[in-house]
Amino acid sequence: MNALITGASGGIGGAIARALARRGVTLALHYGSDRHGVEATLESLTGHGHRIIRADLTDPGSIERLWMEAVAQAGRIDAVVNNAGIFPNHPPLETSYADWTSAWRRTLGINLFGPALLSFCAARSMVEEGGGRIVNISSRGAFRGEPKMPAYAASKAGLNALSQSLAKALAAKGVYVFVVAPGWVATRRVAEMVKESSVLADQPLGRVATPEEVADVVTYCALEAPASLTGAILDVNGASYLRS
Repeated sequence: MNALITGASGGIGGAIARALARRGVTLALHYGSDRHGVEATLESLTGHGHRIIRADLTDPGSIERLWMEAVAQAGRIDAVVNNAGIFPNHPPLETSYADWTSAWRRTLGINLFGPALLSFCAARSMVEEGGGRIVNISSRGAFRGEPKMPAYAASKAGLNALSQSLAKALAAKGVYVFVVAPGWVATRRVAEMVKESSVLADQPLGRVATPEEVADVVTYCALEAPASLTGAILDVNGASYLRS
C-alpha cells in the first residue's frame, strides 16, 4: 500500500508517517520548505521505498506535479493525508489591512485550497484504480472559533465542509473521506505554549494530545475504518471541546 502525506517535516505529519510505516505502508513525504525536517522524518521510518517530494501548496501547478510525481514513483496512491497547515496570528483589531489580507490568502491557500486541489487529483485517480482513502486534518478551532487566528478557524471549517461534500460525491466509487480534528497537540512548534495554565485549564486529561495519539486515529482512518464512517469528523481533543 502507498500513501502520500503532506506536511511531513515533523510534528503530527512525522508521527503519522511513522505510524503508517510501522504498518507496512510505503510513503511519499511532502514538504514545502523544511528539507531538514522531512529528511529527519524519512530517517525515522521503518521499511523501504519511502521518498521525499517538495511542492508549494499555494501553487495549483505545483500540487498537480506533486500528485503526478507521487503516482509515477509508486505506481498508485491508496491513501492521501492532507496534514500540512499554518496558523499565523492576525487578531482583527491589532493587524494592519495588508497583514490581514496576507494572512487570509496564505492560510486559505495552504489549509483549504491545497487540500481541495490535491483531493481532486487523488479522487479521480482513486476512482480509476477502484478506490482509496483521503484523510483531512482539521481542528477543534473549526467549531469554537479562533479570535487571534480567524483565517485558521475558517480554513478548517471549510475543510470539514469540503471533506463531507467529497464523501457524498465519492462514496459510490469506493473512495472514502475522513476528517480528524485535534485540539492542542504537543508538537515541538508549540511545546512551551501547551504547558501554559491558560491552555491546560480546559484540558480534562490534564494535558494536551500527543502527535502519536492523533497519528493512531489517522492510521485507523487510512487503513481500517469501515466504509460507513466516510464523511465523519473524529475529534481528538481530550474532551476539551465537546459538540453534539
